[in-house]
Amino acid sequence: MDVVLELTDTFMFDYMYAWLLPAKLHDFPDHAALNASARSFSQWEYKPATSFISFEPSEAAYTSAWDRDNILRQSLSLFLIMWIFGLLVYYIFATLSYVFVFDKKTMEHPKFLKNQVYLEIKQTNQALPVMALFTFPALVAEVRGYSKLYDTSAEGPGWWYDILQFPLFVLFTDLFIYLIHRGLHHPLVYKHLHKPHHKWIMPTPFASHAFHPLDGFAQSVPYHVFPFIFPLQKFAYVALFVFINFWTIMIHDGEYYANNAVINGAACHSVHHFAFNYNYGQFTTLWDRLGGSYRKPDAELFEKEKKMSKKTWEKQVEVMEETLKEVEGEDDREYGAEDLKKTQ
Repeated sequence: MDVVLELTDTFMFDYMYAWLLPAKLHDFPDHAALNASARSFSQWEYKPATSFISFEPSEAAYTSAWDRDNILRQSLSLFLIMWIFGLLVYYIFATLSYVFVFDKKTMEHPKFLKNQVYLEIKQTNQALPVMALFTFPALVAEVRGYSKLYDTSAEGPGWWYDILQFPLFVLFTDLFIYLIHRGLHHPLVYKHLHKPHHKWIMPTPFASHAFHPLDGFAQSVPYHVFPFIFPLQKFAYVALFVFINFWTIMIHDGEYYANNAVINGAACHSVHHFAFNYNYGQFTTLWDRLGGSYRKPDAELFEKEKKMSKKTWEKQVEVMEETLKEVEGEDDREYGAEDLKKTQ
C-alpha cells in the first residue's frame, strides 16, 4: 500500500497537509536562511516506494508540520484511501455491472425487497467508513515495514514465487473467509452481524459491499493478514486488492457464467443468499466440499429463460422460507415485487 500512498501523497495529500498543517519556521532545524526552500531544511528525505516507478515530490511535500513519515498523517491518509477508494470502486464498477450485466427482471422476483437498490447503497455508505477505520492500522503496519511485502524478485523468494503467490493468496484467503463466514452464521452471531447482508435474498451488484461494518471487516481480515505471514509483491498486493473488490461485485451480479465444480461464482453465491447455510467460500468450492456445506446450483440457473421462470422462483422461495424459519424465525423484510407489478 506504500505505492498507493506515495501516489496519493504526490498528487493530493502533500497539498492537503501543507494547507491544513503548514510547517512553522521553528519546525526546521536551521531557519537562518529565510530565502532557501523548505526542501533545504526539512529533515524528511524522499525515498521511492518502488524501484519500478517514482513520483518526484513537489515543494508541498516539505512544507507541512506532518511530513510523509509522520504516523498520524499516514494513519489519516490510509483511512481516507480505504474509504474513498473503496467508495469509488464500489460506485463505478457496481454501477457498470448493474447497467450492463444485472438482469433487471430479477426485480420482479417475489423476494426482491421494496426500494432494495437504495437500501443496498445506503447500507454500503454506512459500512465503508467504519470498515476503513478498523482496517487502516494493518495498512499503517505495512507501510512502516512490518509486513513481508517486497518490491523486486531479488528481494523476494525468487521469480517462481512471483507466480506462486497468486494461487497461494487465493487458497489462504478462501480457507479463512470460509471459516469466518461460516462462523458468522452461528446463531449467537448471525442476527447481530451477518443478517444485514442476508437481507438481500436476490442481491444486485450494489449488495456486494452492503454489510454490517464488523461483518465486512471480519471477512477482509485474511486479506490483510496474508502479507504478514507470506511474502507478497507490492504491485501484486494492489492488483489483488482491486481483484477482490471486482470479485465481490461479480458474485452478486446475478449473471451465472461459472457452471463449474471448482469456482464459487455468482450462481453458488446466489444459492447462499436464498438458502443461507451453503456455499460459504469466496473463490472456490473446495472448503465447502470438505466442510459438507456445498450445494450445487440447479442446472436451470444457467439457462436464462428457466432462471427467470415462475417455476424456478417458486422453488427458490420455498427453499428460502423453509430455511429462514430455522435461521431467523420471523421474516421482517418488506418485499416490493407486488408494488412493481402494479406500476407496470
